[in-house]
Amino acid sequence: MTDEDREHLLVHFQMTTQMVAEQVRGLSPAQLEYRASPDRWSIRECVSHLAVAEPDYWRDLMKAVKAPPNMQSEKSMVSDADIMWYGIDRVVHTKTGGGHEKVDTYKNLAEALGKFQTLRATMIEYIKSTHDDLRAHSFGDRERIDCWQWMLEISTHAERHIQQIREIKNDPGFPKS
Repeated sequence: MTDEDREHLLVHFQMTTQMVAEQVRGLSPAQLEYRASPDRWSIRECVSHLAVAEPDYWRDLMKAVKAPPNMQSEKSMVSDADIMWYGIDRVVHTKTGGGHEKVDTYKNLAEALGKFQTLRATMIEYIKSTHDDLRAHSFGDRERIDCWQWMLEISTHAERHIQQIREIKNDPGFPKS
């Protein structure tokens, strides 16, 4: 991994990890459980989703990195900018799957946030210290991307949910306390 790639991942992971914590700090139980509509998640459910999904994403990444490098003659099907855009584009709302919709796994925000932050600390340490060439390993079967892009997508996935939390907080019916 180049120094520039390492720095970009590191900064993005640190930013999104901190932003999740900042967005939920000091919220009341009513605010954490508020739903803008019955088919939307609450803030607690957004954080629970991150705590459920990211371990799977991390395991998938580690499996892909252990495989032989295969991107020397391949090219990623999307750009790094496309991956970044995924994190901020809330025009299209997508439904999750693969068991990651189990947002009631963590009924307690502190537990969900703790799980999220603990794994994030592991991922950040990996970014700081790895000698793995993430660009040399592919990830995914549908749209081939490299493992560096998958790591970025893990972080931008959290960014999507930070945006979702902000939307909830800006809803006219959001409790004042």
